[in-house]
Amino acid sequence: MKIAVIGTGYVGLVTGTCLAETGNDVICVDINEAKVAKMVAGEVPIYEPGLDILFHRNIAQGRLVFTTDLALAVHHAQIIFMALPTPPGGDGAADLSYILGAAKDISNLVSDYKVIVNKSTVPVGTADKVKAVFDAHTKVEIDVVSNPEFLREGVAVDDFMKPDRVVIGTKSEKAKKLMAELYAPYVRQGNPIYFMDERSSELTKYAANSFLATKITFMNEIANLCEIVGADVDAVRKGIGSDERIGKRFLFPGIGYGGSCFPKDVQALEKAADEHQYDFKILKSVMEVNERQKTILVDKVLKYFKSDIKNKHFALWGLAFKPETDDIREAPALYIIDELLKNGATVTVFDPEAMKNVKAIMGDKINYANNQYEALNNADALLIATEWSVFRNPDFEKMENILTKKIVFDGRNLFDLEKMIDLGYYYNSVGRKLIK
Repeated sequence: MKIAVIGTGYVGLVTGTCLAETGNDVICVDINEAKVAKMVAGEVPIYEPGLDILFHRNIAQGRLVFTTDLALAVHHAQIIFMALPTPPGGDGAADLSYILGAAKDISNLVSDYKVIVNKSTVPVGTADKVKAVFDAHTKVEIDVVSNPEFLREGVAVDDFMKPDRVVIGTKSEKAKKLMAELYAPYVRQGNPIYFMDERSSELTKYAANSFLATKITFMNEIANLCEIVGADVDAVRKGIGSDERIGKRFLFPGIGYGGSCFPKDVQALEKAADEHQYDFKILKSVMEVNERQKTILVDKVLKYFKSDIKNKHFALWGLAFKPETDDIREAPALYIIDELLKNGATVTVFDPEAMKNVKAIMGDKINYANNQYEALNNADALLIATEWSVFRNPDFEKMENILTKKIVFDGRNLFDLEKMIDLGYYYNSVGRKLIK
């Protein structure tokens, strides 16, 4: 099939590349000329495991093309995916200007039937708004479909190629047939394609992300309570995770959720509820707790150093909001760094993939190490903000010889408590016994 993908951000690039992998002819469009030039030259603009292999293979075989020419892509494609940003506006609502602007541009170019697919995460009613734009600018028949993405950064290629479900919102039988044909190669093992109306599809994405954010936040609250009452959050997590009604996933406590989806989607759903005069109390609490949780490590640091960390120096392992990505959007590490700097401390950081992105926004406010051990030089303590695998089994003897003191504040509960006792570390994690 002939496909166009408008927008080559995280979702657009993964979508276009994975659609090409099953034999479709895909043109990806972006207005950023420099970015397009780099992709044409074979440079993958984001870090996502496995994406580079599919990216280079499909470019080489002529199935994946990048351009700034929207007209070329529109005339080429039967199905047009819009994978454009929906950032939160000043009031927290999703900003639809990119999507509606692109819809207007596309409507002035269509000359035959197209299926326009909203791949971006959008508020309920967006498909209707996009359709209204087309109706106002063209008499050509088009269908607007809602097809939310459920890609997890770090495993996005697997999520697209082997989805646990595909959600498609459309009342058009013509569009339904084309979308079913497009996704057939991805659900050969029997995973479902759920067809529903557009509004239900739009709400499904917000509901899914908000529920997972709520689950994470609930577990963080349990972890905080564990510290107060002397319980072990690891034991509690195992005890409730074995209940099949709850499940094991998203129960690991830490320093809050971040990234491009959960923060803005929870906020957007709460705002949408507010616009319909519904007081969504749970989501308000989720946002409040998560905001507090992001800097809980700094609270622990200040308590240990008796509220005085001026001229103290800290090492920070991990900058990305989660491992296996270079995405730092709403990453707790950034909030931690800001608070440490506000209190007069200095910071040296290391992350396997995200340091370039952090340096672009923080510049020389902090120091950047070439590896995790170099980050420890002259540090009064180590803080851990991202659970990269490379941090899970460090050389503790080497750490001991570099750190000024054997002090670790672990926001991801990477290390075994008994081992840290044996090694003689001061080890402060989340929801577990404090090792002094």
